[in-house]
Amino acid sequence: QVQLGESGGRLVQAGGSLRLSCVFPGRSFSTYALAWFRQAPGKEREFVATINSSGSTFFRDSVKGRFTISRDNAKNTMYLQMNSLKPEDTAVYYCSAKYGSSRFRPLEYDYWGQGTQVTVSS
Repeated sequence: QVQLGESGGRLVQAGGSLRLSCVFPGRSFSTYALAWFRQAPGKEREFVATINSSGSTFFRDSVKGRFTISRDNAKNTMYLQMNSLKPEDTAVYYCSAKYGSSRFRPLEYDYWGQGTQVTVSS
């Protein structure tokens, strides 16, 4: 089972920025749709952003204009740049991958990382 590896989560003040990274080892990285999900305590895992193999991106409404998703196929790495962070962005952030087109539900993704904690203090 392929395991993705996230990094970059930490404690940050409201209004600050973070960049999360996700490494997807092996496989044909460039052919996969990639996504970030997050899960806050007591809540369901929710979609944050996705980028497909052609570079098209989609975001949940609450992060539009603040978050950017990108991928570097040469490095098998995906990034989530998070700016103007808010306390409600606090969650464990997970990266995921699936072959084919981007989707917005967790169950449609085949590969997952262990998660990285992002905490935004007010």
